[in-house]
Amino acid sequence: MTGWRHAPSDLVRSVFRTATVRALCATTAGVALVSGCGVVPGGPGHGKDTVTVMTWAPVGTSSTNMPGTPAMAKAFAGWVNATGGLGGHKLRVLTCNEHNTPGGAATCAREAVKADVDAVVGSYSQYGQQFIAPLEAAAIPYLGGFGISDEEFSSFVSYPVNGGQAALLAGNGRQLAHSCERTALVRPDTIGGDDFPDLLDSGLAQGHRRPTADIRAPENATDYTKQAEEAREHVAGAEGIGCVAAHLKDRTETFFDSYRRLPENPGAPAGGDIRISSVVGSVDQPLIDRTGGKGGPFEGAYITGWYPESGDPAWQPMRKVIDTYAFADNDIDPASPGVQTTWIAYTALKQIIESVNDDEITAGKITDTLDRGVTVNTGGLTPPLRWRYEDMLGAPGFPRIVNRDVTFQVVRGGRLVAQTKGFTDVGATLGNSATKS
Repeated sequence: MTGWRHAPSDLVRSVFRTATVRALCATTAGVALVSGCGVVPGGPGHGKDTVTVMTWAPVGTSSTNMPGTPAMAKAFAGWVNATGGLGGHKLRVLTCNEHNTPGGAATCAREAVKADVDAVVGSYSQYGQQFIAPLEAAAIPYLGGFGISDEEFSSFVSYPVNGGQAALLAGNGRQLAHSCERTALVRPDTIGGDDFPDLLDSGLAQGHRRPTADIRAPENATDYTKQAEEAREHVAGAEGIGCVAAHLKDRTETFFDSYRRLPENPGAPAGGDIRISSVVGSVDQPLIDRTGGKGGPFEGAYITGWYPESGDPAWQPMRKVIDTYAFADNDIDPASPGVQTTWIAYTALKQIIESVNDDEITAGKITDTLDRGVTVNTGGLTPPLRWRYEDMLGAPGFPRIVNRDVTFQVVRGGRLVAQTKGFTDVGATLGNSATKS
């Protein structure tokens, strides 16, 4: 049950949670939980002095992995518990491996319900349909997920800290509109991917650029030579700069590997420079590093992000916590968007709990505090965040976006650095895209 509306009252929420937990306990009595959580739930109950949350992400899979997400959550807990807690409350973090599968996501959500967590915080999963329903039934808030599933921007229990894939695509179009005469978009041949061209085109239209060439690609291919050739052919005739934008998530690296292996094409129309482009989540600093840095395929690439580049001073508090409480944990890369989003989500949680200012913290109290308009300051990593009804974008498909800002970055000397200073608000661009579709 997702939709553009407020959360249920605390009384209804309490009834939902109690009924769901009792049902789960009845059906799993005497059966060990599936081993996915870093802390086994169901031990001694957490009292009024403890806030219990869960963070999940895929770890050790053959495709997408985000080990830095739960690792950052644990480091944050180590820091706050050593410095007075969350408004005096001890923070207990449960972690769960969702294995990048629908079943894994559903299992993590059910374990969160059984553990009676106060919130799910800073997690990564593309399987929103599978994890959001158990959280809705138990009225557990989902705070600051990575932003990759549609349900994160429609469910009444979700409180996103970024604008998700939609904001990145609209922002990428705005970024490319400044430089690219022609653009080719390579995107997944999926129902979700069908929305990508409209979002990118809405951004391109801000610079009065022509619509992108829509090049569909298999979601899990191991070679994209055909799509690379088609994209290059489309943009090669541009008098100025032509841009190839690839939005294939973890397969983006595979696409650009195919692209750089293309043979020289002396018969192509004369034209200017060809640049490549993508967004965070598809391309990040760790990927740039392992593909050769300044000598790799991403040098000069245009990248749209949610947050400031990893070298920005605003990230210093996070880096200090990592250095002190996770200095030996190789899973945590401060340049990873998964680590960064988790830090922002837990920063929000800290301020929310302090705002509740109660001896006992519950999921209902957290949700009510969010709905009533608590404002979270992230130290310049995002604009101030607030999740009242009137703060949300309200556009079809992603109504609960409250952070409409993106950043424009470029790869120079093998590092992602700011192309322009500050944030760009793409709220109007997202609205135009929703109107068109």
